[in-house]
Amino acid sequence: MKKVPRFLCVIACLLFYQLSYGQSKPVVVEGNVLDAQKSPLVGVTIAIKGKNTGTQTDPKGHYRLQIADPANVTLVFTFIGFTTHEEPLNGRTAVSVILQEDRKKLEEVVVVGYGQQKKKDVTGAISSVNSKAIQDVPVTNPQQALQGRAPGVEVINNSSKPGDEPQVRIRGSRSLNAGNDPLYVVDGIPYSGSLNDIGTGVIQSMDILKDASATAIYGSRGANGVILVTTQRGKEGKPVVSYSGSYGIVRQLGETDMMSASRFIDMRREANRTIGKYDDNNPDASDQKIFNAVEYANIKKGVDVDWQDLMISQGYQTNHGVNVSGGGENTKYSVGLGYFKDQGVLKLQNYERYNFSIALDQRIGKRVKVGASLLGAYSRRNGETYNGIDNALKMLPIAAPYDDKGKLITYPTGDNQQPNPLLDYVDGNRIELNKRLRVFTSLYGEVEIIDGLKYRLNVGPDIQSYNYGLFQGKNNTNLLIGGGDATASKNNASVVAYTIENVLTYNKIVKKHNIGVTGLYSVQRETTDMSGTNVRGIPVESQQYFNLGQALNVTGLSSSLSSWTILSYMGRVNYGFDDRYLLTLTMRADGSSRFAPGKKWGYFPSVAVGWNIINEAPLKGQTFMDNLKLRASFGRIGNTGITPYATQGSLLRIPYSFGNKGVLGYVPQDLRNPDLTWETTTSTDIGLDFGFLNGRITGVIEWYNQRTTDLLMPQTLPYSNGFNQVLMNLGTSRNRGLEIGISASIIDNPNGFSWKMDVNYSRNRSSILSLGDGRTADIGNAWFVGQPTYVYYDFKKIGIWQDKDAALAARYNVKPGEIRLEDVNGDTVIDAKNDRQILGSPQPKWQAGTTQRFSYKGFELSIVAFARWGSMIKSDFYSNYNTLFGRYNNLNVVYNTSATPSNDFPRPNANQERPSNYQSLSYFDGSFFKIRNITLAYQMPNKVVSNWGMRDLRFTVGVKQPLILAPYRQTWKGIDPEDVNVIGIDAPATWMMQFGINAKF
Repeated sequence: MKKVPRFLCVIACLLFYQLSYGQSKPVVVEGNVLDAQKSPLVGVTIAIKGKNTGTQTDPKGHYRLQIADPANVTLVFTFIGFTTHEEPLNGRTAVSVILQEDRKKLEEVVVVGYGQQKKKDVTGAISSVNSKAIQDVPVTNPQQALQGRAPGVEVINNSSKPGDEPQVRIRGSRSLNAGNDPLYVVDGIPYSGSLNDIGTGVIQSMDILKDASATAIYGSRGANGVILVTTQRGKEGKPVVSYSGSYGIVRQLGETDMMSASRFIDMRREANRTIGKYDDNNPDASDQKIFNAVEYANIKKGVDVDWQDLMISQGYQTNHGVNVSGGGENTKYSVGLGYFKDQGVLKLQNYERYNFSIALDQRIGKRVKVGASLLGAYSRRNGETYNGIDNALKMLPIAAPYDDKGKLITYPTGDNQQPNPLLDYVDGNRIELNKRLRVFTSLYGEVEIIDGLKYRLNVGPDIQSYNYGLFQGKNNTNLLIGGGDATASKNNASVVAYTIENVLTYNKIVKKHNIGVTGLYSVQRETTDMSGTNVRGIPVESQQYFNLGQALNVTGLSSSLSSWTILSYMGRVNYGFDDRYLLTLTMRADGSSRFAPGKKWGYFPSVAVGWNIINEAPLKGQTFMDNLKLRASFGRIGNTGITPYATQGSLLRIPYSFGNKGVLGYVPQDLRNPDLTWETTTSTDIGLDFGFLNGRITGVIEWYNQRTTDLLMPQTLPYSNGFNQVLMNLGTSRNRGLEIGISASIIDNPNGFSWKMDVNYSRNRSSILSLGDGRTADIGNAWFVGQPTYVYYDFKKIGIWQDKDAALAARYNVKPGEIRLEDVNGDTVIDAKNDRQILGSPQPKWQAGTTQRFSYKGFELSIVAFARWGSMIKSDFYSNYNTLFGRYNNLNVVYNTSATPSNDFPRPNANQERPSNYQSLSYFDGSFFKIRNITLAYQMPNKVVSNWGMRDLRFTVGVKQPLILAPYRQTWKGIDPEDVNVIGIDAPATWMMQFGINAKF
């Protein structure tokens, strides 16, 4: 009996051993760790939750980890700049994850002038736009990507013409005559000329420097703000091939509401009825008098032609880019090619661009780095000055474009001032092509002399070439109106520029003290060589503008050479104590060749302080707020503002008679002023940065005051001096404003529905404080002390004189049906001196923008919108196409008659080419709200993409400019109120439906 228990004990021990051995046998778990772009992440820590064991990913983003029991283990993935991710194994042995960027941590480092800083150490006003935001909206150039994205940055599109660039203003306009464009810096090198040369696909980020602390480091060119453009560079890891492509269908946003045939016929009848030349008792005989034979015959035929429909067709926009990047520990590279084409809705307008980019970074040993980036572009722009829609809008709807044989009729109405606009579309009648080639390069070498002390050499060659040609055949509409033989123009220009910068930096942390010192010595030089020839009388039109020497007459010759140089010294000191108190001191000295001896040098200091309140003892330990910083800055920055040789005056060649012979002589054209110097802007800025709920809500509030003195502006002189003006440093202007920017993750569920948004608001008030010599107004330029730098100064329309007011109208020497103007001084005389007034300004009361992103599983919906409110616009449509004369077609307005006593538009009048004081009809409320873009994207699942041998695959469909809400559009039948100061006529506003694909291998 004793042997049985022993036997059972042995069996039990064996079973327990087998069970224990099975449970403790280690299992290898492996996988890959990638970022949102499916690129491998190197050095990610993978740990077992609750234990001290773990590993890291290799250069390929791969990891291997032995685990005893995968059924009850959770892996924790941590990496700087990314949110911590926990992944339960549940028995799996293959686990790959994608880490999401931690916005709060990523934004700890921002690009500043000549370096980078942790965001907590920044004392200046800086806004940033990353590559994802840039790609949210299909754009032609980088500036358009900033529209509605950053507080205090105003981007206004001039037109929808392919190749046009928008106007950019940072914190308003401050100069009256010297320009208000910001300075662009690409990869550390100042950049001049067209940003169209840079494809948006290569941009990593754009940082906008707004206050004196941030911009004073660029001295005489920083008064209008600075935009730092950083392009993409290679990353450590195996090669990544990426492709992005899109195709968009472009259509006219809305057709200008012109009169139909019946409306035009009624309008011409009314115009002649007004002057007593239309007899309603004998309408047919009257029609034969007021319509010519061609027009009368077409009326009888029932001709009703929509000329806009004939001129405008569907356009398209396509954009493609291929990039290869990668590298090892010492060498990183990125190479890209791009192609872009924008075919406008007018046949003769298009823009085409080829881009290439190269970025290379090489480490040599432990202390030396060298690198280069090259941006190249070749572009072709057709129809840069073409305005074919002008003739189409004026053409009468009762005019037939083709004869019975289908041939274009040269003068469809018999009027030699109204040629057929379709003639421009005939091959060879009009050819306009602008070809550009540009190679912009940034080279650097950096040596760490000792720990913390670095010397960097930046060299930036920049070569540009322009070739412009315009040919107009004798059947081109411009020549058919003016008459004459075929004309041609040829213009060429080359620009060679370079920048050389020597930068010395020293950074040291001593206990609680953080010290950074930057020193700069630089030189920048640019030389422009231009020539042009204009001729008339091309004997063989197929020669176009390629054989100007065969022309009958040379109507113009020109050439010029200009060069300028800026020599600069700069010093900056950054000091921080205990991550709480911050100080930045900057001084820059610029010497410019544009100014005369004794005036060449300008000095631009700034000081800024910051207080990281969040790091004070009372706030430590709390979890609700994670950022609270108060900033203030004060400094001076400049605006070069004049062209080379402006201080030396110029000569003008004129013909005159001497001894009964025609000879040529020279007279002074501009009065020289050797005392010209920089415009100087003194800026004060106060800002508050904040963040809550572990970065879920972040934002900034800024208040600023900028005062610009020594404004470069013309001083009016008596004509008896031989000159009517001279350029001087005279006036003073001011800009004050408020900016608010907020980013929030309202719902943040990586495995479900998420909602993130960015919102910004800004208001700017510009005003002229003085004009020099005690003047309070310069009426010729519409400059007024106490008013914005640009205003509309004109008579104010208060209605239309009605029949019941005939007696009062007679006192003003006008008749019922004419425009009624406000009599400011009440003397019953409307005159320019006493009754013109400031009607408004293009400056809005406020503007705002927002980006909303919604995501669920693999879907993402983004909506980008912005608004401008309280501005005024001037519309050329209501002055050029609202003549109510009867010779040309007219906007389809409700004009005044005895039967329809409109108070908006005057009575047609065949004796007036335009209504009296017609300009007063052109002013409208310019407020608007726009949805710039709606994009729906779908990210293919990782398993599917991996099976196809890819890293990432994303499809998008979007609509550009699908909605505009504006009084000008909904009330006054306008198309698009967005333009710079005046709504012009050159290309119709458009919208676009776009389809895209992004792939990585």
